[in-house]
Amino acid sequence: MTTAATVPARWRGLGIDVGGTKIAAAVVDATGTPHEPVRLPTPAAGGPGAVLDTMAEAARTALSNSGTDMPPAVGVSTGGVVDSRTGRIVSATDLLPGWAGTDVAGELSGRLGGVPVSVDNDGNALALGEQLFGAARGLDEVLFLAVGTGIAGALVHDGRLTRGSHHTRGELGHLPVSEANRPCSCGRSGHLEAVAAGPAIEDAYRRACGTEKRVPLHVVARRAADGDLAARRALTGGASVLGRTLGGLTNLWDPQAVVIGGGVVSCGDLYWQPLSAAFRAELLPGLADVALKPASLGPLSAVVGAAALPLALL
Repeated sequence: MTTAATVPARWRGLGIDVGGTKIAAAVVDATGTPHEPVRLPTPAAGGPGAVLDTMAEAARTALSNSGTDMPPAVGVSTGGVVDSRTGRIVSATDLLPGWAGTDVAGELSGRLGGVPVSVDNDGNALALGEQLFGAARGLDEVLFLAVGTGIAGALVHDGRLTRGSHHTRGELGHLPVSEANRPCSCGRSGHLEAVAAGPAIEDAYRRACGTEKRVPLHVVARRAADGDLAARRALTGGASVLGRTLGGLTNLWDPQAVVIGGGVVSCGDLYWQPLSAAFRAELLPGLADVALKPASLGPLSAVVGAAALPLALL
């Protein structure tokens, strides 16, 4: 895989990250810095065509805002199982209805004047960005996790992203956990995503308050910081289950570090502290020094990694 030392000094790439609620795009330079990022709501209910149109709009706006010409290739990070060799979505959850089967590479290329498009899962894109420019730079064995609307993951082994024979390695959000008591976005029940992702934490708080009205995650985090016990329990519950699961996976995979990104981590210490405590409590004695690190590239980690996808040997 490409390393940070081989990124050309004057390189600039364009990365697009497609999530269940928002699409982000930015021009990224050779230091891994995104410039003038653009964020637009994901028109998921409008189907793949509407999502692709919004991706193209975000890309063009990002280029215009940064005064940059279209690069030789564009990278896309997206939820779902992705065949990175073809740029087609193998399967996806209900967060992006109709996304399965979409030829993202071909369809977006057509909307952007024929520029080549590389596509990968959002967990892999976050991992690539953090390995090239961020918290995992120089590490060869790393478990990555992105916790937002859903939960994505990736595994770097011997310095390379590994994808598995069916492109699903790193789908950590669909691990079974006993605490999950609501349907998962994949249509099944009992999965990690259904208790630890952003919507699950929102739902836990909503149910604790006895209301039907959704309370956005950033509001739950703010109320928790202000002393709302129900908000604190919702954050702690999701974080603790995630931490225990990651501890068990660390016992299995023996990485040098676990790196976590995504919007949920931005909830702050009231999320990170119970996550870390639960993680440490599960580790075997010989793994006590495994680092648990926040993704250092911030909420645009996947955008940065997406921009670098055309540089990587996929």
